[in-house]
Amino acid sequence: MNERPIHFYFRGAIQQVDGIETTHTVLRYLREHLHATGTKEGCGEGDCGACTVVVGERVDGRLQLRAINACIHFLPMLDGKALFTVEDLAPLASGGLHPLQQALVDRHASQCGFCTPGFAMSLFALYASHAGTPPRAAVIDAIAGNLCRCTGYRPIVDALPAACAQPRADIDRPAVLAALDALAALPALDYRAGGRRFVAPRSIEALAAARLAAPEARLVAGATDLALTVTKQLRDPGDLIWLGAVPELKAIAGGARGLSIGAAASLTDAFAALVDFDPGWAELARRFAAPPVRNAGTLGGNIANGSPIGDAMPGLIALGARLVLRRGTQRRSLPLEDFYLAYQRTALAAGEFVEAVELPPAPAGRLFRCWKIAKRPDQDISALCGAFSLTLVDGHVNDVRIAFGGMAATPRRAPATEAALRGRPWNAASIDAAGAVLAGEFTPLDDLRASAAYRRQAAAGLLRRLWLDSRGAPRLTDLEALE
Repeated sequence: MNERPIHFYFRGAIQQVDGIETTHTVLRYLREHLHATGTKEGCGEGDCGACTVVVGERVDGRLQLRAINACIHFLPMLDGKALFTVEDLAPLASGGLHPLQQALVDRHASQCGFCTPGFAMSLFALYASHAGTPPRAAVIDAIAGNLCRCTGYRPIVDALPAACAQPRADIDRPAVLAALDALAALPALDYRAGGRRFVAPRSIEALAAARLAAPEARLVAGATDLALTVTKQLRDPGDLIWLGAVPELKAIAGGARGLSIGAAASLTDAFAALVDFDPGWAELARRFAAPPVRNAGTLGGNIANGSPIGDAMPGLIALGARLVLRRGTQRRSLPLEDFYLAYQRTALAAGEFVEAVELPPAPAGRLFRCWKIAKRPDQDISALCGAFSLTLVDGHVNDVRIAFGGMAATPRRAPATEAALRGRPWNAASIDAAGAVLAGEFTPLDDLRASAAYRRQAAAGLLRRLWLDSRGAPRLTDLEALE
């Protein structure tokens, strides 16, 4: 690979950046180098949304626009893409403000204004991705990662349909796509600055070779976790190998043999595939972080990170997921539940990486549910995440797999609880007996998110919820709809 600067499309031209450290964030570059201060600096960890920008890529021949958090996105990760900030909205209109900006003004959706640019960009990503007016639920989900402390959310939510009722103001998509094609013709990125290297292989073979050549380098995909060690802990992660330019790692394939998700598929795309695979993923898919984080973060990163509260793992373990691990030209398959050895320690060997996640076909009649317990409905770290896969035969539990996150140092199955249910009638007595086993199967920690006692109680509650759900008991949202 030959060294070259970072290239991306911004404000009508292809920009080149050289000499800036590999972990310099998009937010810092915008504010400190381009003086594009409409993008605000808030929490520095992707939680408040003040720094939201929109990134464009060519996907299946079309321009895909998605919101991301500029504060936790390394600048070299923009290579080959298009960037849009809040200052770019007004020029899209035929004069005056963009319809979204005007709607925010007309609906009195801004007070102090600090959060408003981020809201505008999250709403713009949704606006630009729909020909008509998105449903209200989609608007609310789109701004789940944006925090407002003074206006209140109703006028912000109302602004999008008001904007959609006006003449459209869109990006010059052919010009952007032409620029993206020009960027794609450049050689793969090998960027060096400050004694550090950022390599972006463009094939699975090139990635495997780069990984073998530099096993000490840090793999990075969405950087939604790694960037926090830079912005909050001021650490130097060393040389980086980026997975986001490898098309094979973004591939998603489903069929009679089950579902395969490439390790660098975004969480947005991965969860969409998982919900299609089994609707039991729907609640977790909506509550996992927020759209800007899901758009940048990856399923493989969530797995390889090894966090005990990584919300994707319990569901994947409950469904019998296996990982495809690769080192050079060699591949091996490993059950996900065997991947975690200890707290943030995995079974990856030197030079090895996660290539894909594979799920077996669903057995007939399977009931799958995955639930997250947290203090906030949106954008919050779990206190507990529980996943359950159940099949019944003649009213008895034929097979069951139960997995939890937040109950131990790693995501773990509950084999004793499974054994207490297997072969038993699916009734309240069996749930009570299994709940008693579950209470002693884990030794959770007390921390700021929840006490050990609460986690045990909540885990038993989720088991009972599974039973109630299987019997068609009304949920809280259903009861609220009847009032």
